[in-house]
Amino acid sequence: ISTMNMYAVPNPGIPGCPPGLEYLTQVDQLLIKQKVELVEALVGFESNNKYEVRNTVGQNVFYAVEENDCLNRQCCGPLRPFSIHILDNFGQEVITVTRPLKCMSCFFPCCLQELEVQAPPGNPVGYVIQQWHPFSPKFIVANEHNEPVLKIHGPFCGWSCLPEVDFEILTVDEVSKIGKISKQWTGLLREAFSDADNFGIQFPLDLDVKMKAVMIGACFLVDFMFFEATN
Repeated sequence: ISTMNMYAVPNPGIPGCPPGLEYLTQVDQLLIKQKVELVEALVGFESNNKYEVRNTVGQNVFYAVEENDCLNRQCCGPLRPFSIHILDNFGQEVITVTRPLKCMSCFFPCCLQELEVQAPPGNPVGYVIQQWHPFSPKFIVANEHNEPVLKIHGPFCGWSCLPEVDFEILTVDEVSKIGKISKQWTGLLREAFSDADNFGIQFPLDLDVKMKAVMIGACFLVDFMFFEATN
């Protein structure tokens, strides 16, 4: 693979599309792969998470890095607040995902999780808001005006041992399934000493590009809430 073919280069200047998100108008699937450093795996301390966002042919579309301090990572673990900075292949930050600190409990609706997605940074384009449910993860995906646009429904409790877990993306009336977020374990092929994981996102090609950006943010929230503690 040549260096040029490793990177997906979008056509700039699409009307109504936040700068840097032009490539998202061309795709209906993405893979988010966590990068794990060997030193981190050996000593057992988490450094800031780093990710690659790729298309279906393996080209890098975006890079992402978690901004957090050592105290939050070690004391709060998967409960920690975070900011994730998503950069294009030119190193320009195009999406910012932020999650405030809230405790997690199935029994206290006041502690429901949420995050905000900005594209470009400083310009909110949508939110992911947890809905209370005693057994299944459920979220509302809202636009920049906090109006519900989509819903995400996770599987019933007891799925953590499965080789693949799907969170369905539904229309706001919950009638039609239009995509999914999939958590995939590498099982026996897992890299030695590595807790790296993969997420796949599938959504309609014609979905609003801002909502595609919000769905990328939803992957990180799902990962931190349901999978990081089990890695």
